[in-house]
Amino acid sequence: MKPEELLRRLRAGHTANVPFEDFCRLVEGFGFELTRVAGSHHIYVEPRVALALNLQPLNGEVKGFQAKQFLKLVDRNGLEWRGGHD
Repeated sequence: MKPEELLRRLRAGHTANVPFEDFCRLVEGFGFELTRVAGSHHIYVEPRVALALNLQPLNGEVKGFQAKQFLKLVDRNGLEWRGGHD
């Protein structure tokens, strides 16, 4: 799924059944960088955001509450889609 399409889907409240790899591409499109993987924890950082983003796949999908947390983080910090990773 293209990141722009996924973002529209998430903003509409559909956070279930989201492939983890697609979600990671979306996160990276907002400027987050994968800094490390510890077990199943994928740690992303963005210089303008004080908190690290900790994502864990569950059966190949992103956890719904983590998708919601990401959207709140984007909104609170005024982050915009930078594109890429289509």
